[in-house]
Amino acid sequence: MKILFWLPQADASAWLNGLARALPGAELREWQPGDNAPADYAVVWHPPRELLAARPGLRAIFNLGAGVDAILAFEHEIPGTLPHDALLVRLEDSGMAEQMSEYVQHAVLRYLRRFDEYALAQARREWHVLAPHPREAFTVGVLGLGVLGSQVARAVASLGVPVRGFSRSAKKLDGIATYSGALHGAQFDAFLDGVKLLVNLLPATPDTEDILDARLFAKLERGAYLVNVARGSHLVEQDLLDALANGTLAAATLDVFRKEPLPDDHPFWREPRITITPHSSALTLRDEAISQIADKIEALARGETVSGIVHLGRGY
Repeated sequence: MKILFWLPQADASAWLNGLARALPGAELREWQPGDNAPADYAVVWHPPRELLAARPGLRAIFNLGAGVDAILAFEHEIPGTLPHDALLVRLEDSGMAEQMSEYVQHAVLRYLRRFDEYALAQARREWHVLAPHPREAFTVGVLGLGVLGSQVARAVASLGVPVRGFSRSAKKLDGIATYSGALHGAQFDAFLDGVKLLVNLLPATPDTEDILDARLFAKLERGAYLVNVARGSHLVEQDLLDALANGTLAAATLDVFRKEPLPDDHPFWREPRITITPHSSALTLRDEAISQIADKIEALARGETVSGIVHLGRGY
């Protein structure tokens, strides 16, 4: 069994050593430009196009994260880039769901208790008490109910606020109102109506690009909050700035951006109502990821099916 590995701008040795322990007997190598030798599996994060293209015999590509948009972009730009019949497999949780849940819970509590406003008041040296938002009216909407989204929705519901979720296909989560269907359809509008804090966990696909725009913001409760932990391509940046300026939104917490790192001159840095974190809401945990990938490679080698396979047409 031959396995290619690629992780840009990082020391690959710990990953390769871990994979070697989990898959004894496998031939592991870190990809280098010009390496066109055969491989059965590829374990990658943001790989170069030439790593994947023209590589017959590749059975599966394992992505070191839940988002596979960087790989799918190659296929959209030049169909046939991905090896024919090779499976594209995303990480499922591997420790990310707990981190993501903590991140979103923190944001919900911060806005519920108005700590963001206290921070602004401190900067102005103002001393006054703010009544917290009524918990029973602080409806949180989770946009995207995949592995991460479903756990985030349950975690937020444990805080005692109303939670609703939206997904393309119907989902059922105890204690959570769920909506499903087409984006911008009747169910989508019903999901957004009255939401006080919107959490975006949608996959990045052509259909979801620019979904967080002025039209969507206007459907939320006025003075709502936005938490984007999915992809920067979901957000129309100027629409967010305009919504903050006109009161449609009260504040936003952003962990993802169209260009990362966020450029020094980006207007988000100058907007005090936007909280910025450096794509750190849920980091891939190496040991958990290696265990999951190794188990799936061994299952495929035995001719078994595995979960986490990405449907190339849907993008998730």
